[in-house]
Amino acid sequence: MTKAGLSIIDEVESALRIGSPEKGLATARRVTELFLSSAGNFDDEQIALFDDVLERLIGTIELRAIADMGARIALAEISAQLAPVAQAPPSVIRRLASNDEIRIAGPVLQESARLDDGELVRIASSKGESHLLAIAGRWWLKEIVTDALLARRYPSVSRRLAANPGARVSGGGFAVIVGQAENDPELAVSVGVRVDLPSDLRRRLLRSATDAVRARLLSRAPPHLFEEIRSAIAAVTIGVEREMSGVRDFEGAKRAIAGLKATGQLDEAALLGFARQRRYEETVATLAALSGSTVDVVRPLMQSVREDGLLVPCKAAQLSWETTGAVLESRFATGAMKPADLARAQNHFAGMTTEDARRTLRFWQVRAS
Repeated sequence: MTKAGLSIIDEVESALRIGSPEKGLATARRVTELFLSSAGNFDDEQIALFDDVLERLIGTIELRAIADMGARIALAEISAQLAPVAQAPPSVIRRLASNDEIRIAGPVLQESARLDDGELVRIASSKGESHLLAIAGRWWLKEIVTDALLARRYPSVSRRLAANPGARVSGGGFAVIVGQAENDPELAVSVGVRVDLPSDLRRRLLRSATDAVRARLLSRAPPHLFEEIRSAIAAVTIGVEREMSGVRDFEGAKRAIAGLKATGQLDEAALLGFARQRRYEETVATLAALSGSTVDVVRPLMQSVREDGLLVPCKAAQLSWETTGAVLESRFATGAMKPADLARAQNHFAGMTTEDARRTLRFWQVRAS
């Protein structure tokens, strides 16, 4: 340690003995400057000494920072200075990263190599959105950290992770992002062009995406991903058309439904049976009859990949959620809806009133006729 260094260490001890916040603030700045001037030349023992000294000084400053803007600015400056330094005092970095003030914690959360995955996970699980956003912007993130970030379900964090090529995301993490992207076009485009997005999730994303989002995905796709996205869009489009827009003969179904109505057997139980058996024409005709609508109104709702519209005749018919869920899933020849999609639809269905549904259905009926 140089004479100047020893002099400052004596000053630190004096500042700590006196307990003056002003003295501690000035000394912390001098100690930080001394460390930065030769950080690359210090050995582990010297770094540990600086770590101990600075942490004790920062402790005195934090007490003042609660009510003093100048102290908060000083801590933010120290954080910004130490963040890019690979040999930065580790305890000091952890203390700064845990500060509730994002101006203080932000620089080290986003940049410091001294924060390990365990520390990042701890902060991601306990701090607010601004702290999570700072972590999400780090140049490199492992799946254990992105899983912790995505578990908090902040759309802003998902957007930053999706746009961060250095963020590794697990299959479960991508499922969370894709679920949010169904109602977020910007997020859909960001995650849709990621080369590490699993193919099944890319198809799920494209299945619910609007034509505008699909076009933007193609325009932003890197050359090595363009063909995959274009093929996925084609496969999704063909699959939906095959399952939901094929040539259908509803005349036989209408006659069968009329027969059930004449014998008093046209009820919710009949609809549930048709839906579970995936008898498409009978399901459409029965739902139209029970909701007081027509096949011409219900059929386009069944052909849509979105479930919002189809919930209207189901609510108008005062169906249970069990029957409504079965109707939603009967739209496809095979397979089932994702649990998250069903849960979202159930929440929407529960918040809808019968009166509003019937009013909307009457409007659609007039428009269709």
